[in-house]
Amino acid sequence: MNLVSIITVNFNQSYVTEQLLSSISSTNTYPAIEIIVVDNGSTVNSVPAWTNKYPDITFIRSDKNLGFAGGNNIGIAAAKGDYYFLVNNDTEFTPGLVETLVKTLEANSRVGMVSPKIRYFDQPDMLQYMGFTDMNYYTSRNSSIGQFEIDKGQHDHLTGRTGYAHGAAMMVKKECVDRAGLMAENFFLYYEELDWCDRIKRAGYEIWLQTAALIYHKESVSVGRVSVLKEYFMNRNRILFIRRNAPFLARLFFYVYFMVFVVPRNVLKYIKIGHKDFIGWLFKAIWWNVTQGKDSKKLGYPIAI
Repeated sequence: MNLVSIITVNFNQSYVTEQLLSSISSTNTYPAIEIIVVDNGSTVNSVPAWTNKYPDITFIRSDKNLGFAGGNNIGIAAAKGDYYFLVNNDTEFTPGLVETLVKTLEANSRVGMVSPKIRYFDQPDMLQYMGFTDMNYYTSRNSSIGQFEIDKGQHDHLTGRTGYAHGAAMMVKKECVDRAGLMAENFFLYYEELDWCDRIKRAGYEIWLQTAALIYHKESVSVGRVSVLKEYFMNRNRILFIRRNAPFLARLFFYVYFMVFVVPRNVLKYIKIGHKDFIGWLFKAIWWNVTQGKDSKKLGYPIAI
């Protein structure tokens, strides 16, 4: 039986993380698992208390917030599993989740990564994810299939290849990571799992959705609160993703598209919502990509995260 390493990252959400651990304990029936929790530089270090409370779980403390990719990469480095199941700490498991994903990976050697159906925790009949469409590299746009729809089984036939896995829950083969490498830590927030999926596909594997497996995600259905942090990294990393993954002609088209259409649109949006200060951060995001290589580890974001 293949060992599954369940990896999650905590950042200032110890109670939410404990709810995840409780859901794994109460629903999981797949016996060959290890659980690894990485604390990503939280203000309060919960690892000593957790170690006493959960002696069968591995806890790792990073003194610095390394972002989504960095925190998960620490967990992967410590993992012993044949499969790594990366889950957000604000998810909750359902019965059969792990074994259903394992069977999907075992049944097809071409499948390198698989995500389950995702519903919103606060509205448990509402879908968040039933696969992603392929990326349009000319605009750096794709779509989440089924999002905000009530789940009546209308998308259950989509089990199979999908454009991208969902960062909230994705199980990946160790051999796939060995070949494609770890997630790129220079994204810090947003687009890192899309970049990883593209590299995994270039390594010869497929990304799948398994609709027979279900996980709940506590992310709010409403649009998240606007912030400098979000706007900076969403713009910076959208460009970075294209630099790292798009064909040459698509990259050239995207650069023109972004400057002619996206920048004016975003500037008008920031003025409309009363955040003119975001305009400077938009241009800092662009300048970072002009001055930094696509593998640069400089975040370009001087405010403490």
